[in-house]
Amino acid sequence: MLNIDLRGKRALVAGVSDDHGFGFAIAKALAEAGATVSVATWPPAMTIFKNLLERGKLDEARTLSDGSKLAFEHIYALDAAFDTLGDAPQELCESKRYKDVGDFSIDGLAKAWLADYGDQSLDILVHSLANGPEVKKQLLDTSRAGYLTALSISSYSLVSMLARLGPLMRRDGAVVSLSYLAGQRVIPGYGGGMSTAKGALESDTRTLAFEAGRRFGVRVNTISAGPMASRAASAIGIVETLVDYYKLNSPLPEVLTATEVAYTAAFLCSPLSSGITGSTTYVDKGYNAMGMAVAMPPDFPDLTSRT
Repeated sequence: MLNIDLRGKRALVAGVSDDHGFGFAIAKALAEAGATVSVATWPPAMTIFKNLLERGKLDEARTLSDGSKLAFEHIYALDAAFDTLGDAPQELCESKRYKDVGDFSIDGLAKAWLADYGDQSLDILVHSLANGPEVKKQLLDTSRAGYLTALSISSYSLVSMLARLGPLMRRDGAVVSLSYLAGQRVIPGYGGGMSTAKGALESDTRTLAFEAGRRFGVRVNTISAGPMASRAASAIGIVETLVDYYKLNSPLPEVLTATEVAYTAAFLCSPLSSGITGSTTYVDKGYNAMGMAVAMPPDFPDLTSRT
C-alpha cells in the first residue's frame, strides 16, 4: 500500500488559532502522516488558543486516527504584517495582547525557530494567512490602505517568510499556501483587494518555485480551495452563500470539507509529489471547471450592488 509518510519531518503551519479552518486541518493531517508540527498564531488570539488547548476544549478536534492527540511542539506568536519588530508601531508592541509575546514579526519567528531547532531543521512550511480589512467593499470602493493591507498579509507575507525560513529548510522541503478562485475569476462580494492578493499569491508561487527551488532546493505550491464556512471566512459576509452555490453547481455536488484540503496539502508536502512545484492545485469539488451555473440557492442575494 502506498502511504503518505512524513515521519522524521518537522512542519510549521502559520495561521492557526482555533480548530476551525484549513490551517488546523492541515496541521492535523501532517501529524497523521507522522510529522511533528508547530504553529504560528496571531498574538490577539494566542492566549485564547492556548487556554482552549490547556482546558481540553479542543481534545475532540485534536484526536488522531490512532486515538492519540495532535500536539504542537511550539506555538509561536506571529503578526505577518511586520517583517521585523522595528516595523511595528510602538503602541502596538506595548498593547495588552502584544507586550508579553516577544518578537512577533516574521523575522522574529525565523530567529525563534533557529534558536529552538537549529539550522537545516525545517521540512514543511504552510502559509495559511489572509486578511483583507475591507473585504466586504467592492474593489472600486477600496481604500489604498485596505488594498495594500490585503496584499501585505495575504501574499507578500509568503515571500517574506520564505526569504527568512528558506535558509533553515532542508533540501527537498515543501512550501504550501492557500489561495482561492477569486485570484483567477470574478467573485462578487470578495472585495477589498483580496482577489488581487490571491492573484498575486498564485503568481508569486510560480516565481518562488523557481527561485527557492534553485536557492534552497525546496518546492512551492498553492492550493485553490473552495469556500468553507470557517470563523475566519465569516469576515467575507457571503461565505454561506458561496458554500451553497458551489454545492449546487460543482461537478461533485457536495460541501467541501477541511479534511479534503488538508489531505491534498499533506500530499504536496510529501515525497509522493516530488515532481510538483509552481502549481495551483484546485480542491473545490471541480467547481473551477464550470463556465455556467446550473442552479441557484434560494434567496440568492444581489451581489452586484454597492455595499
